[in-house]
Amino acid sequence: MLQIITVLSLAATALAAPAARADCSRATLETAATEYIAAQTKGDSAGLTALSSTTTYTENFKAATASSGVLSKSLKIDHTKSYADTTQCAAYIELIITDTKQPSVIGTQLRFTDGKLAKMDTIITKKGDWLFDPASTLKWAKTEDWGVIAEAKRDTRAVIQAAADAYLDIFKDKSVKVPWGTPCARLEGGSYTGKGAANDSCNVGIPNNIDLVNRRYVIDETIGTVDVFLNFGGTTGRPDSHEFRIESGKIRYVHTMTVMT
Repeated sequence: MLQIITVLSLAATALAAPAARADCSRATLETAATEYIAAQTKGDSAGLTALSSTTTYTENFKAATASSGVLSKSLKIDHTKSYADTTQCAAYIELIITDTKQPSVIGTQLRFTDGKLAKMDTIITKKGDWLFDPASTLKWAKTEDWGVIAEAKRDTRAVIQAAADAYLDIFKDKSVKVPWGTPCARLEGGSYTGKGAANDSCNVGIPNNIDLVNRRYVIDETIGTVDVFLNFGGTTGRPDSHEFRIESGKIRYVHTMTVMT
């Protein structure tokens, strides 16, 4: 059963983004996200009308062609989440596919310049990738609340990014102070740290001396969320996505995807 979480339109009237670019609107980003999901469902890149011959397209950080890549494959999508960054004119979309024929968990960042889709980066995780288990990913993702935050309670872009950066920095520097929330749950591949308890913690099992670099952000203040594409383990490290939900300056949820294959 298709289950879609789309927060873009819900926050349209509540958005307060004084730095938003004149050539970018939430409606544009919402349309692009909707078209992307439909195109991936159908397996026809032509369905993403913003895509053009000038769009830079990558899969797992390698140059690819949308007409022959994952976007050309019809996928039975069980769950999506999408949101908009009107300041950077970007969108992020998460897809979970449990179909045994083509199981995968996919994250995509879309970036627009002057009203055109300038760059489309997709991370595709599948069997063999870190803790890959799409059925478990789906199970836990469905229990979480990534809904719109009341305007008076929203964090700024700077606070949201700083919280994410602190988490990512601690992989290299254990002296970094991370704004851990309580409760906090981490969905790493299909492995979930949350138990539904009030004292659930994300401060578990963080490795040492690892650089998480080349960070690219998509931030939506209306839902306190940032997705970060990065290289895990240095400049030539593995393609990785770390996504965060920040509430009152504290980390509430973390989703990760890391390509190993």
